Amino acid sequence: MQLRFVGCGDAFGSGGRLNTCFHVSGREANFLIDCGASALPALKRLEIDRDDIDLILITHFHGDHFAGLPFFLLDAQFSRRTRPLTVAGPQGIARRLREVMEALFEHSSKTRQRFELNVVELAPGQSQDFGAVNVTPYPVVHGESGGPFLAYRVAAEGRTLAYSADTEWTDTLIPLAHGADLFIAEAYMYEKVVKNHLSLKTLEQHLPDIDAKRLVLTHMSDDMLSRLGEVEHLAAEDGMVLVF
Repeated sequence: MQLRFVGCGDAFGSGGRLNTCFHVSGREANFLIDCGASALPALKRLEIDRDDIDLILITHFHGDHFAGLPFFLLDAQFSRRTRPLTVAGPQGIARRLREVMEALFEHSSKTRQRFELNVVELAPGQSQDFGAVNVTPYPVVHGESGGPFLAYRVAAEGRTLAYSADTEWTDTLIPLAHGADLFIAEAYMYEKVVKNHLSLKTLEQHLPDIDAKRLVLTHMSDDMLSRLGEVEHLAAEDGMVLVF
């Protein structure tokens, strides 16, 4: 399985990094996790074939994780996509998608797609299969507006990927990522504890219990980026590719 960081930045473009969007592909699996506002130009710059993507998983409805969907869907329409596409995310995703489509491109939510679009709500703790991809959502803590907030444990082709999404520390992260082949974890701050986000030092206290095989840090603020020279863990960069 291959993971490509289409974008790994925070909401404010710290370090010039693009909004969150991860592309995961294998022999059968081909999906995105999150689709932030900058996702479409980043996908095109990296020459990732959007027509091959079967599934887009959304963790929550903040713009740096969700606002790229209208651009992705309209591009698919105008490029004459015919392959079915599933968009899955927290409760309310169908309504939220209509709202953001209308906010950005009036009447676009009423356009009949040339391709089959399935919008699926995911509930915490309930695993669901999407072809070769099995997804288990976990609840995380990231404030009030923009939720519900989900982290994902994804199994495909004999590999397991866990993603914390945006969250402050919650014990849910232990079963989410326990023994995973790859754990993508937010490290918004280096050591300062801020509400709704995770610091590296807090995360490190729990790594023995999580016991993931491999860790990569993402969604880093300027504070965190300025301390990367002190960090022993792998930190994501836009365009970076990992095989797991």
